[in-house]
Amino acid sequence: MKKSKLVMVGNGMAGVRTLEELIKIAPDLYDITVFGAEPHPNYNRILLSPVLAGEQTLEEIVLNDWSWYSDNGVTLHAGTKVTEVDRVKRVVHAVNAAGEQVSAEYDRLIMATGSNPFILPIPGKDLKGALAYRDIADTQAMIDAAAQYKHAVVIGGGLLGLEAANGLMKRGMSVSVVHVSPWLMERQLDDVAGKLLQKSLEERGMKFLIGANTQELVGDQDEGKGGRVKSVKFKDGSEVPADLVVMAVGIRPNTELAEKMRLHVNRGIVVSDTLQTVTDPRIYAVGECAAHRGIAYGLVAPLFEQGKVLATHLAEFGIGRYTGSLTSTKLKVTGIDLFSAGNFMGGDGAEEIVMSDPFGGVYKKLVIQNDKLVGACLYGDTVDGSWYFKLLREGRSVADIRDKLMFGESNIGDVGHEGHNKAASMPDEAEVCGCNGVKKGAICKAIKDKGLFTLEEVRKHTKASASCGSCTGLVEQILMFTAGGDYSASPKLKAMCGCTDHGHAAVREAIATPLADGSKLLTSAQVFAHLGWKTPNGCASCRPAINYYLISTWPKEAKDDPQSRFINERAHANIQKDGTYSVIPRMWGGETTADELRRIADAVDKYQIPTVKVTGGQRIDLLGVKKEDLVNVWKDIGMPSGHAYAKALRTVKTCVGSEWCRMGTQDSTQMGKDLERAMWRMYAPHKVKFAVSGCPRNCAEAGIKDVGIIGVESGWEMYVGGNGGIKTEVAHFFAKLKTAEEVMEYTGAFMQLYRLEGWYLERTVHYINRVGLDYVKKKILEDAEGRKALWEQLQFALDGEPDPWFDLQEAAVDTRQFIPINPAVTAQAEGSAA
Repeated sequence: MKKSKLVMVGNGMAGVRTLEELIKIAPDLYDITVFGAEPHPNYNRILLSPVLAGEQTLEEIVLNDWSWYSDNGVTLHAGTKVTEVDRVKRVVHAVNAAGEQVSAEYDRLIMATGSNPFILPIPGKDLKGALAYRDIADTQAMIDAAAQYKHAVVIGGGLLGLEAANGLMKRGMSVSVVHVSPWLMERQLDDVAGKLLQKSLEERGMKFLIGANTQELVGDQDEGKGGRVKSVKFKDGSEVPADLVVMAVGIRPNTELAEKMRLHVNRGIVVSDTLQTVTDPRIYAVGECAAHRGIAYGLVAPLFEQGKVLATHLAEFGIGRYTGSLTSTKLKVTGIDLFSAGNFMGGDGAEEIVMSDPFGGVYKKLVIQNDKLVGACLYGDTVDGSWYFKLLREGRSVADIRDKLMFGESNIGDVGHEGHNKAASMPDEAEVCGCNGVKKGAICKAIKDKGLFTLEEVRKHTKASASCGSCTGLVEQILMFTAGGDYSASPKLKAMCGCTDHGHAAVREAIATPLADGSKLLTSAQVFAHLGWKTPNGCASCRPAINYYLISTWPKEAKDDPQSRFINERAHANIQKDGTYSVIPRMWGGETTADELRRIADAVDKYQIPTVKVTGGQRIDLLGVKKEDLVNVWKDIGMPSGHAYAKALRTVKTCVGSEWCRMGTQDSTQMGKDLERAMWRMYAPHKVKFAVSGCPRNCAEAGIKDVGIIGVESGWEMYVGGNGGIKTEVAHFFAKLKTAEEVMEYTGAFMQLYRLEGWYLERTVHYINRVGLDYVKKKILEDAEGRKALWEQLQFALDGEPDPWFDLQEAAVDTRQFIPINPAVTAQAEGSAA
C-alpha cells in the first residue's frame, strides 16, 4: 500500500513527541519529512538551564539523536527554514543553511513552529550582548559571554529568568535580576513563597531590583557600530552596569508562517480538539504555536498530551480528543524546591490552609473550594506535589481527609501508605510522570530489569522526570524503594546540602586537585572558602563528608576534625535511644579468649551494664553503658574498638573453617583475623563488613557482605558489593585467588578504590552500581601495578592510625565530653542529636 506523506514544520519537543507516538501505533502509515530551523536533532529545551549552569552538556540533553531519524525512516532537514507553504498544491518550500531550495509534498501537514521570545521594545535592544534565552544558540552565547565578562542583568524574575540568572551566576558572573512585579514568579507563586525564594537566592549571591521598570539599554560606542551593552537604565533614572543583558519576559506563539498561509490565528494557530486547524483539515498544529480553546500552553506536559491525541488522529484511530490541561510548575535551580498548580491564589468562596516556617524555609498553601483541592503552592518541601496535583486533576472530594491534607499523603490513612516513602504504597498503575505518561510499574520494571541506579539512568530508559522535572522527587523515592534504602541522587546533579550547589563529585575533585600555587586544601575551612560555601562553617550534613574526603585524600597531611563527626564517632561508642551507649570490643575474626571474656564480664559487673548480647557479626555487645563510664570501660576491657559506631570496618565474620570443620577446605578463621588486623583502623564512606567462609556452604554469609571470601579447593573466591541491609543485595563474583597474600592485596585495593571514589554515605553496592563492575575489575584485576599501588596507599594511610580507646591524645578524643554536667539533660540532648 502506498504510504501517505506527512510533513512537519518544526523539530521541537512537542512535534517529535507526536511522531514518536505515531510511529509507535502506526509505523508504516506515512513517509515522514521534518524541517527544523536549528542545526540540531531534537533536544530537551527545558534542560538548557542545567547546561547553562554547567551541570549537563548539550550532548546529554539530546532526546532523539541523528540515528533515531534514520532508524525510523524520518527524513530530517536540519538547519532549514520553511519560507512558504502552498496549500493548493500541498507543497512545503524551504531554504537550507547553504541557501539551497528544498521542497516536500504533503498529504498531512503538522505545524510545530513553537514560540518566539518576547523582546522589550526599548532603545538598545539590538546592542551586542543583549539577547533572549530560548535555544541552544542563546545558551552558548551566554556561556561565551560568561567567560569574558563580569556583569549580567536578567530582565524578568519568572521561571526562565531565574534559571538563566542561576546559570550565569554559576558561570562566575555577578547577576542582577530586574523584575517589575512585587515578587518573583508571580504567576506561579504567591507573595510569601515568592519572597522566600528571593531570600534563598540572595543568600547565594543573586541581586534583585524588584519593581524596577527598564527604560533602555545603554551601549558602548567604542565597540563599533551599534556598540555593546554597558548598562541598563531604568525609568527612575538609575543605572546598573551590564556586559550581558538577558530578556526573559515571556514568549509568543510563532505564527508568522501560519499567517502567511492564511490560517486562522488568534493567540496562536487555532485548533480543534483533534488538533486540526479550523482553516484547513489537512493541516494540524501542536505545541506552543497552537491555540486550543483560547489557550496557548507553554509547559511541556500539555504539549505532550496534545502530541498523543494528534498521533491517534493521524493514525486514523479517531478516538483521541484533547480537552485542555491543568498545569503545574517546578523551578530547575539546584537545591531549591518549589511547586505550584491550579488556583493557588484562592478567591471568592475558597478556603486556604497555610503552613509557614520561614526559619526552616518551608511554606505550604492549599486552596480548597467546594470540598475539592483547587490549588497548591509549596516551597522548600515539595515531596507531595505530585499527590496534590493528582487530587487537583481528579477533582475528588477531600472532605474526609481535610484535617490531614497539609501533612501529605504519608499521613492519610485511607491511602494505605507504609513508612515515609510514599512510593512503597503507590499501585503500579499510578501515573508518576504526567509529561510522559510513565507509570510506577514501568519505572520499577526498568530499575530491576536493567539494573538502573541513578536518576539519569531512569530518565534515559523511561523518560520519567526527563521533561519538566516536577516529578523528580517521586522518581527518586521510587529509586530509593526499588534500588535500596541507601540510594542518593546522582551527585552530579544534586547538591551535597543546602550550604552549597556543589555535588560530591565536584568537592572530591577540588580536594584532590592541588591549587595553582602548589598548596593543597587540607582543612574544612579551606574547602568552604575555596568553593564558596554559602554557610561559612557548613552544617551537620556536609561537615562529616568534607572531613572524610580530606583525611582519605591526604592521609598524614589533613588532620581529622572530631567535631566534624557524628556523635557516635566523637564518643567512640554507639548511642542508644535512652541516652546510654553500646560498646562492642573487637574480636579478631570473631575469635576470643577466656581472658578477654573474663575482662568483659568484670566490666559488666563493675559498671552495672544491664545487657550483654551476641551480635550478628559474632561479637559481644555491652548495652546500657553510661557516657561517663566509657573511658574506664574501655580501659578495663583492654580490647581494641569494634568500630560498631563508625563509618569504618565493622566486623570480619568467619566460620570455623578447616581448623575444626570436617567440611572446611580453607582456614577461614585465620584469613578473617588477618584481614581484620590489616584493616580495622580503616574509615570509609560508609560502614563496611567482611566475611570469610571456609567452604562453599558459606556459613559466614559471605554472599551479602561488602567483601566476601569463600574457600574452595583451589584457593579462594572473592565477592564484592553485597549488602544485608534494608534491601538485601547479593554480592558480585569478583575474582578467583590462589593465596592468602592475594586475598589481602585484592581486598585492600578494592577498599582503597572505594575509599577514594565513593561518595560519603554511599555503600559499596551503590558505588559499584554507579561506576560499573567492569570499571572496578579494570582497576583491580586488569591493572596489576595499579592494584599494588592502591594496596600500598591503604597501608600507608592506616600505618600509625591511633586506637581511639587507648590513644586518646593521638586520636584527638576530647575527654571532657565524658564528664557529666547534668546527666539527664545530656542524655536527652544527645538522644536528639543521634
